[in-house]
Amino acid sequence: MSGNRDGSVTKMPRGKGFAAQGLALLARWRGFLHTTAFIHNTGEVPIRRPNRAPPVAAKDGPRTNDDIRNAQVQLIDQDGVNRGVVETIAAIKLATEAGMDLVEISPNNNPPVCKIMDYGKFKFQAQKKAAEARKKQKIVEIKEIKLRPMIDDHDYDVKMRAMKRFFEEGDKVKITLRYRGREMAHQDIGTKLLNKVKDEVADIAKVEQDAKFEGRQVVMVLAPR
Repeated sequence: MSGNRDGSVTKMPRGKGFAAQGLALLARWRGFLHTTAFIHNTGEVPIRRPNRAPPVAAKDGPRTNDDIRNAQVQLIDQDGVNRGVVETIAAIKLATEAGMDLVEISPNNNPPVCKIMDYGKFKFQAQKKAAEARKKQKIVEIKEIKLRPMIDDHDYDVKMRAMKRFFEEGDKVKITLRYRGREMAHQDIGTKLLNKVKDEVADIAKVEQDAKFEGRQVVMVLAPR
């Protein structure tokens, strides 16, 4: 308020400017207190880092429709007919009129080759084929067959049937021949046994790792042909 010469009192208007100035001063004071506390705790002046927008995720698959930025494209229509070089806008219009999409199939060509197709159906079929291919992939395992130099005929036949079954399933076989006690003095018996195994499966398996000693045992790896 202020006094006039005639003794009347005029009230000074308090607009929004005063409130805004007060809020600004309060914000500065809080910032000062925060900076002071940071310096006191760390001994360093805080660095204000610019805000960074999250990176734009790359689109999976080929470019389609409005994502194709080239002015012209080599167009193949939905019937597989080569339409030659056309304006991209015109190609997108043709695809829209056919109820389909314009899909870039050869981006490295100049201009890129694009085809009119049902991209949703195309993507579904591609995913289906990939899933079927993953199912057909065989994970090769290494099965172990343990033998003794003095193995009897019955046990030997059982081991060999199992080994042949592993080869038929596409797996490798690790043969472990273990010597015990005085058997180490008769290593020729173990060598003959391993040679017998190799000869018996020679038509369905090959030696991937030849026999070698590992302590008191000999290890040999066979793989299916």
